[in-house]
Amino acid sequence: MNKLQLHQQLMTHLQKRLNDAQKAAQRAHETATNEENIAENKYDTLALEAAYLAQGQSERVLQCQANIDLCINLPINPTNTVEIGALVVLIDNHNQPKYLLMCNVAGGTKLQWEQHTVLVVTPQSPIGSALLGQQVDDSISINVHNRTKEYDILQIL
Repeated sequence: MNKLQLHQQLMTHLQKRLNDAQKAAQRAHETATNEENIAENKYDTLALEAAYLAQGQSERVLQCQANIDLCINLPINPTNTVEIGALVVLIDNHNQPKYLLMCNVAGGTKLQWEQHTVLVVTPQSPIGSALLGQQVDDSISINVHNRTKEYDILQIL
């Protein structure tokens, strides 16, 4: 498995989110500053609401950029334990494999590698926190929707 390709996919996804956020921030700013939206009376709040939206979108842009900054140097070298940058292959009780990429951000993002879907998980997620520090052949259990799921760690790449 080429982790560099997964890293590039993740960076492309994060860059797209940044671009979308920048476009949304620009639209909100244009709406907030458009002279047609100047308040005609105290109940006309379109410009004020657009200004709040523009501020929120600007904060979203900053967060997207921070996510990219965190992922630029995501470790891609194989390790013996699950840590940030590790690609983990789990197997469940039904011998179904699950591919996970441990990352500080972008939890829930799905990446493709060959015929496999690789799910990005963060250390803050239940499965991410259970995996952190584990090794090949270790078992983990997580409680999801009042059901316990058990996995064995098949590979760490």
